[in-house]
Order: sequence, then C-alpha cells, then structure tokens
Amino acid sequence: MINPVNTTQSVMSQQRAEASQSSALTSDFETFLLMLTAQAQNQDPLEPMDSTEYASQLAQFSMVEQQVQTNDLLSALANTLGGINLNELASWVGMDVRSTLAFHFDGQPVTMFAQADPDADSTKLVVRDSDGTVIDSVSVPTTSIEFVWAGLDSSGNPLTSGNYSAALESYKNDELLSEQSVAAYNRVVEAQVGDDAILLTLQGGQVIPATQITAVRTGA
Repeated sequence: MINPVNTTQSVMSQQRAEASQSSALTSDFETFLLMLTAQAQNQDPLEPMDSTEYASQLAQFSMVEQQVQTNDLLSALANTLGGINLNELASWVGMDVRSTLAFHFDGQPVTMFAQADPDADSTKLVVRDSDGTVIDSVSVPTTSIEFVWAGLDSSGNPLTSGNYSAALESYKNDELLSEQSVAAYNRVVEAQVGDDAILLTLQGGQVIPATQITAVRTGA
C-alpha cells in the first residue's frame, strides 16, 4: 500500500528541487545575457570584439537557452507521468476484477457469472482447460446468473491449478440456442500504462485492458 503522506512529501521535495534547479539555470541565463550585452555596448570602437570570439559567446548563449528550455520540458513531462498514472496504477494492484477472460483456479471454488438465453429450457456450464479441452460440463438452472464451480473431476478430485475458461450453453428441446463466455474474478498483480489504456496483468499471467473490466471488488 502507498502511504499518501510519504508520497506527498516526496512529490513536494522533488518539486522544490526542480524549482531550485530551474531558478539557478534561469539566473545563470539572465546573468550571461546581461554580461554579453554590456560587453557589446562597452567595447572599444577602435578595437572591436573579434568576430570569432563573439560567435563563440553567442554559441554559449544558445546552449544556455536550450538548457533552460530542456529542463522546463523534462520537468513538465515528469510531473505529467508521475501525477496522472502512479496513484491510479497502484489502486488496481491487489484488487479482484471481473471479466470474461480465462480465470485462474488455485484449488478453491470459483464463482462465475452469466445469463442464459431467455428461450432456453436447459443450460450447461462447460469448463475448458488452457488447451481448450472440455474438462467439465454441469447442468445449471436456467434462471441462475451466478454459478459456483468446485473445480473437481468426475472422481471428485481437485483439478490442477491453472487457467481455465467457461461458457454457458443455452438449449431448447435439446437444440443449442447460444453459447456465451462466462465472467469470473481474477486478482490483479500488476498494472501498467499502455498506448491508449491501462493494462492489467492478472494472477494467471493474462493481460487485459482496464476497459474490459465489468466489476471490481477488494481482494480477499
């Protein structure tokens, strides 16, 4: 967990340091400009400044100006990246999120969510392993929208830990009407910024955009 006080103090310290650095560069820049202007105004007309030396000083002036601008740009970029995303990313880690992506089974019963076709007179919960092989098929009530899968084989022994997927098949007069993916919760272990979305890495190694999450709850 992130301590908001420590985080705030750290951000404030960083901002003070950046402000100090920017102030120093700006001061040096202005001092250099004043010195160069005074030198040009007070040079001896009979012995003007050598053109090579003048060009060298102008080059130094340009370098100082670019350094100030670069420092300002980097500071703005750091504030943008640090301020917008870090707290939001941290809030995802450790949460349980619901999606139709494959779920991770670790020996404990898994609660799943789906709704049968309204015309169905029977439904089956079909569970597949990571290779797509059907390893369990259970008849469930057509009116239920929440199911608990125990994760046992036909002999009642727990299946191995791993990633599984499930679908709800709706039938009418033994004819398949529809098959829809079943949603389940997965624990978020990592969050990162993608090109146009926050990407969540789940306990089973799956990666999913946060926009595909349908529910969130506090991790148990």
